[in-house]
Amino acid sequence: MTLVRPENPQQARLVRLLRDDGPRSRVELGDLLGLSRSTLTTELDRLVARGLVETAGPAASRGGRRSSLLRLAGGVRFASVVVSAQRLGVAVTDGELNVLAEAGEPVDVRGGPEPVIARAVELLDKLRAELGVAEFTGVGVALPGPVDGGTSVAPAVLPGWQRFPVRDAFATELGCPTLVDNDANVLALGEQHAGIGRTFDDFLYLKLGTAIGCGLVLSGSLYRGATSSAGDIAHLPLGEDGPICACGESGCLEAYCGDAGLVRAAQTAARSGRSAALAGRLAEVGTLTVADIAEAATAGDPAVQALVRDAARRLGRVLVGLVSFFNPGIVVIGGAPDGLGHILLSEIRGVVYRRSAPLATGTMPVVLSDLADRAGLVGAARLASEHVFTAG
Repeated sequence: MTLVRPENPQQARLVRLLRDDGPRSRVELGDLLGLSRSTLTTELDRLVARGLVETAGPAASRGGRRSSLLRLAGGVRFASVVVSAQRLGVAVTDGELNVLAEAGEPVDVRGGPEPVIARAVELLDKLRAELGVAEFTGVGVALPGPVDGGTSVAPAVLPGWQRFPVRDAFATELGCPTLVDNDANVLALGEQHAGIGRTFDDFLYLKLGTAIGCGLVLSGSLYRGATSSAGDIAHLPLGEDGPICACGESGCLEAYCGDAGLVRAAQTAARSGRSAALAGRLAEVGTLTVADIAEAATAGDPAVQALVRDAARRLGRVLVGLVSFFNPGIVVIGGAPDGLGHILLSEIRGVVYRRSAPLATGTMPVVLSDLADRAGLVGAARLASEHVFTAG
């Protein structure tokens, strides 16, 4: 397809405002962007002609002749793909990034990128047919690990994906612009658009789960760093004699606090007899999962609660350094296992507030995300829209 983009910065500001705030009257758009009536009319007419904006009916009267509401055109449709270590999720959104349809299923990323990408395309084609969408305006893809130029560079998390051209593969299959980023950045974009981070220009998103990462929004924009590796905190060293990490080093944050680290600690508690609940579960099925840990912790098992709090304290100490350095307005935590979120949050808050400078944390909330899986789907669409809604 031919990519239709705003022609100039003024048009880009208009479509981004309509994306973020929804339908607006001509008068409101002119006031918010400081454009003269003639300039506004010219640019909006051009956007309508290019198929990016359409009229949405009359606006509320402000006296005199009623203005008309403008919105992003119904033909603007973004696709989202979120790949995690064990699950694939896809969605289709409108121009305002409202999720119109979504689908998801378990996936084994160890089988390589081709079958995962093929399945994602199949699911998106099915959603596109159900919604009657002719073509996608853009696609955003989230991967669980560092990304460089549209390719994965995280062999420990995605074996077989190293330097595979993920962006080009999706662009070829779906015939539209494709943007790829690591999942922590994408989740931060989702929070910025539709979550708690919406009212903050500076915030930090901590992503827990199989892989740990951090998304940084500074002055209203996602900060990626010089080589797109900002926020890659998974392998910060917490101790030379710590557990062996998937990256091959020992004592990494992820080795202690990622899902595999929690399960390792739980197995130790079970085999040592400190947790009767986990010992029984281990004897019954031969292995343990994060869900088993959550069930035992919420049931009041003191040994399991202790190992969860220990992981939370380590996360808290890392956040102390990040908060002191970046001074965010809020810290949002996502990806916490069901049932463990509030135990983790309580301990993390205690460490951050106790060990950080009062000036940095006096008005800074530390909260759990309330978007769940929706953050990634919205964030991936936002990623694509940032590219499409930039002046060409």
